[in-house]
Amino acid sequence: MARTKNTNRSRNRSGNPAKAAAPQRTKRRATAGDWIGGARLRTLTLGVVPVVMGTTVGFVDSGEAGDFGDWLAKGHHLPIAILALLVALFLQIGVNYSNDYSDGVRGTDEFRVGPARLTGAGLAKPRTVLTVALTFFGLAAVAGIVIVVLTQLWWLLLVGAAAIVAAWFYTGGKKPYGYNALGEVFVFVFFGLVAVLGTQFVLIDRVTPSGWAAAIATGFFACAVLMVNNIRDIDEDRLAGKRTLAVVVGRPVARLLFGLFLMLPYVVLLWFVLLYFRTGFTYFSLLLALPALAIGVSSRKPRELITALQLSSFASLVFGVMLGITLAVQP
Repeated sequence: MARTKNTNRSRNRSGNPAKAAAPQRTKRRATAGDWIGGARLRTLTLGVVPVVMGTTVGFVDSGEAGDFGDWLAKGHHLPIAILALLVALFLQIGVNYSNDYSDGVRGTDEFRVGPARLTGAGLAKPRTVLTVALTFFGLAAVAGIVIVVLTQLWWLLLVGAAAIVAAWFYTGGKKPYGYNALGEVFVFVFFGLVAVLGTQFVLIDRVTPSGWAAAIATGFFACAVLMVNNIRDIDEDRLAGKRTLAVVVGRPVARLLFGLFLMLPYVVLLWFVLLYFRTGFTYFSLLLALPALAIGVSSRKPRELITALQLSSFASLVFGVMLGITLAVQP
């Protein structure tokens, strides 16, 4: 009888029989490997790339003579760049643990078929996962406050607070916007525009057209990574009532959007190629992006879509590093 009720519940949520069985909650406790997995290291490029982009674009638009190393060593440039990187990484890790906690306590991970989550699989107590998430948010806040003290740009406290609040309400709170098709908006704004332009601004006290171009390209990469992840989970999210953009528009349109998000940075790259010819070498990152595109728009298998996610994430990292290097070595 209990089995029949569970099946009916799944059918009522999705309109179709459940396609995934609820995972068994494990009796073992989380290992160090589980906690490292919970940080979702493959997504940390979303924190690294915007700081690399913001720093190197800040250098080329600073108008100061000398090479990149000399410029970085001047004043507070190097410590500010390092602190900006810490803010981005701590915020990304905090988001990942926060999502683990919120999805777990909501039951969203009930139909999950990917790697086990700490909360959803019972590997760690929800309060412990929440504490870890808040700790990383706190570390991001501390690094951000040091930047404010060094730059004396006190209004940046409001920007930092907005970033942390937005990170929490992505899947937390009573009405998380990540459950209402706004996740891509969040990553585009905060891991694209805010991260790149914020890094550039704290380094040279202004934003430039090249800064905007770098921010837009970075934001599209972040959207691509999130979209392919949500395409993988589309059936399970639909069953759980999680309305990601992929769920709302359906798999065919979601695949199209993934392709657009992944390829648009290469259109934006034309801006830099016209200004700095050497930046054209950044197009070699297509060797990673094109396979990710092919897999993401054609495959239905979760394992293959995980590969597309990893390739997309690595493509964004190579794009950012190559663009940064070619900008830094400009004559």
